[in-house]
Amino acid sequence: MNWGSASEFFAMGGYGLYVWGSYGVTLLAMVAEPWLTARQHRQALAAAAEASFEEAALDDAPRSGES
Repeated sequence: MNWGSASEFFAMGGYGLYVWGSYGVTLLAMVAEPWLTARQHRQALAAAAEASFEEAALDDAPRSGES
C-alpha cells in the first residue's frame, strides 16, 4: 500500500485510530508487565526478609522457664 503523505499513512485508510490504538495498548502492556512484575518481586522479597527477621528474633528470645 502506498501513501502520498504522512497524514494518509497515519489515517491508514480510515482505520488509523484502530491500528494506532492497538499499537498503543500493546506498548502500554509491554511496558507495564515488567514494571508490575518487578514491583511484585520486590514486595515478595521484602515480605520474605521481614518474615525471616521475625523468625530470627523469636529464636533469639528467651523461652519461659529458661534461665
